Amino acid sequence: MRIGEFRNDQARDRFHVTYERTLAELWPGQRTALDLPTTFGTTRVYRTGPQSGEPIVLLPGSGGNALMWHRYIDTLARHRPLIAVDTIGEPGASVQTTPIRDGRDSAAWLDEVLASLEVTDAQLVGCSYGGWLAINHQIHRPGRAASLTLVDPAGFAEFGPRFYAWLIAGGLAAAAPGPLRPRLARLVGNTAILESELMGLMRASMGFRRALPVPPVLSDGELRRLRVPSLFLLGARSAMHDSRKVADRIGRLMPSARVEIVPGAGHALPTDEPELVAERILHAIEQ
Repeated sequence: MRIGEFRNDQARDRFHVTYERTLAELWPGQRTALDLPTTFGTTRVYRTGPQSGEPIVLLPGSGGNALMWHRYIDTLARHRPLIAVDTIGEPGASVQTTPIRDGRDSAAWLDEVLASLEVTDAQLVGCSYGGWLAINHQIHRPGRAASLTLVDPAGFAEFGPRFYAWLIAGGLAAAAPGPLRPRLARLVGNTAILESELMGLMRASMGFRRALPVPPVLSDGELRRLRVPSLFLLGARSAMHDSRKVADRIGRLMPSARVEIVPGAGHALPTDEPELVAERILHAIEQ
């Protein structure tokens, strides 16, 4: 099996120059960078906020890294210690050395990261692929998460034509001249393309070959194994799944979980409704 890596040294160097510049632009405040060894390679995390308390651990979506959460950092770090993760196998500052085959491997990787940080009571916050990671960690390696906040998570439907069309349309819109992007963002339902710095980082990552597993649909038995307080935030217009069907399934299998379908929002929920998502993350801490 392959690992996630850059095609060549030039692609890697080009990306990291852009990454460091984007990091300085989007996260100019105080932070501590840590490179943690795991079975699957070295994982970069950033810590900020208070020194004590239950930490919020942020897991990005596919193709992203810790910087996708830049809008949330100051708000969340005022309340709790904050740990933002560059998922291994994604374009970022983490370096993968061993293949990740499935959800069990993904859970093992995340558990090693949390163990290195001596975290035993995290509020895991995962978007899309990061949501799938958080769910798998709770299924296969429970004990280090006190709660889950899952922002339009993957794992509830096979990726179909609608989702791939949404991805392609978003990629084309992101390449359009800046003045056209607001209108295109509305047309394709993807406000993430308005994040110009992150779009530049995405273009710099085109030389990265991703080799992580495609999230399979979670079984009923797997979902019933989620025993910690869980909040599901779903975009009403998500291109990934039918959010009403997902909500109904969660209600049937996990009656104690909370589900909110956000009107007008799509799969790009963190950029569609950043204030709402931040408020819900903080509210979940208090439950």
